[in-house]
Amino acid sequence: MPTLRADGRLADQLRPIAFEAGIAPHATGSVLVSFGATRVICAATVEQNVPLWMKQQKVPGGWLTAEYSMLPYSTHERKPREVSKGRQEGRTVEIQRLIGRSLRAIIDLRKLGQHTLWIDCDVLQADGGTRTASITGAFLAARLAVQKLLDTKRIAENPLTDSVAAVSAGIFNGQPLLDLNYLEDKDAEVDANIVMTGQGRFVEVQSSGEEATFTPEQLQSLLALAQSGLRQLAALQTAFLAKQLLKL
Repeated sequence: MPTLRADGRLADQLRPIAFEAGIAPHATGSVLVSFGATRVICAATVEQNVPLWMKQQKVPGGWLTAEYSMLPYSTHERKPREVSKGRQEGRTVEIQRLIGRSLRAIIDLRKLGQHTLWIDCDVLQADGGTRTASITGAFLAARLAVQKLLDTKRIAENPLTDSVAAVSAGIFNGQPLLDLNYLEDKDAEVDANIVMTGQGRFVEVQSSGEEATFTPEQLQSLLALAQSGLRQLAALQTAFLAKQLLKL
């Protein structure tokens, strides 16, 4: 019999995935995404303006940028707001840059026109995989926002060229696992985050040993697990959007 994990999953099994649209009514598009107990509000807001550097350099088209935060009550012990420290943590900067890169990989910014698409990802509850949940939900929020731009004739064409999703994988107690929860992630010998488009092209592969090394074969096993999970996530995104776009 395959070995079950502490939460009852198989090694190659995603946590329960759920999407809820319209969680932030004042955003142009928003989704509450759940990867098991990890819950993130992903909101996309359109601003009819572009950054100053684009104007100065006469760069055509629009821009997409992302911000990420963990709410104070998202972890077991209260996490102080970064604004109270006067600066962002390095981890926060790294994650919001990753979210921005992931979304910019699948958008034609020229078709966005003179608009900035702000992606805000706020973690309500953290149980591992907050960055991967954020990317997966951010695409959905962006797609809903883009549809509103199309419906109101603010843009002529859909600038999104593909979908994008992300998932974690790692080696825990010597075994490759998909979609790590917090207990697995904090003690994993190897930790990886993989971002992939719906067409199966990689956007980013982050993999590191935690006081350990890993073999090429182990890396390939993590990539294979991630690809399987990401195909499932892409199918879930497609099914969710098929329902939601009919309502707009």
